[in-house]
Amino acid sequence: MNFGTLPSGEQVECVELSSGRLRAEVLTYGAIVRTLEVSGVNVVLGLDTLDDYRTRSRYFGAVVGRYGNRIAGARFTLDGVEFRLPVNNGPNSLHGGTEGFDSKVWTITDRTPSSVTLTLTSPDGDQGYPGTLTASVTYTLADDALRIDYAAETDAPTVINLTNHSYFNLKGGGDVLDHVVQMEADHYLPVDENKIPTGEPAPVKGTPFDFTEPHAVGERYDGAYDHCFVLNGAARVTAGGLTMEVTTTEPGVQFYSGSMLDGDATPYGPFAGLCLETQHYPDSPNQPQFPSTVLRPGERRTSTTTYRFM
Repeated sequence: MNFGTLPSGEQVECVELSSGRLRAEVLTYGAIVRTLEVSGVNVVLGLDTLDDYRTRSRYFGAVVGRYGNRIAGARFTLDGVEFRLPVNNGPNSLHGGTEGFDSKVWTITDRTPSSVTLTLTSPDGDQGYPGTLTASVTYTLADDALRIDYAAETDAPTVINLTNHSYFNLKGGGDVLDHVVQMEADHYLPVDENKIPTGEPAPVKGTPFDFTEPHAVGERYDGAYDHCFVLNGAARVTAGGLTMEVTTTEPGVQFYSGSMLDGDATPYGPFAGLCLETQHYPDSPNQPQFPSTVLRPGERRTSTTTYRFM
């Protein structure tokens, strides 16, 4: 189904997927999950038009890259060469820059009634990143779950950190301050005033970041979470009689409670949805103690994340 046309003339398609009680709409623009219905309730934030996604989006449902999350100072050094990136978040580069993967038209390369694979080629120098990168994402609905499979290859050394930026609201409306979160995460990454990790992971015990037992989003820390947690198991969210369990092959998850959503700039106000962005750690290219995000020719970077509804 045609969802609209960009000023460049590129057509954007909307692909409908279904399996059991799950139904989803995926756009070729940004590889966006526009809707995800569980028994008729849409549990993700989406926008009505292509123009809204171009002008009013806060990465709603998109695949962000090449590097999801923040890179400090909008620069990194790889193999002795410094690469400079667009500055779009204070002094940092966020989610791949000013024209990241979220604003590109992806190509459908495989499709079934319950799954779709989209691919994107990012040329050498795109947003300052080295190497021509080929990325793919496959969305599959099965067994009451949305599964996301990512893959990437490059012809020159680069860095890569793909994630999906869906905002979830399990009630289908209102705010998420009453959503109850539990994460199998004994450590999190403290950040500085620019939301860059300050160093090694810190224990969550005795802090507002301890979700090893269930807590409502708005119960502590004014609900304003935007932090990476070191996962050693699953993350779960419960609200409106529904539980979403998140599992991933990635080492971390960015828990963002949507506190910075602006009801004037977007159709949604603060805390309208929360994100659980499975990923490598923020600023890893500048912090060698973190798991490496470097991808080299001949390698294939893959990861899988599953959002299961119960």
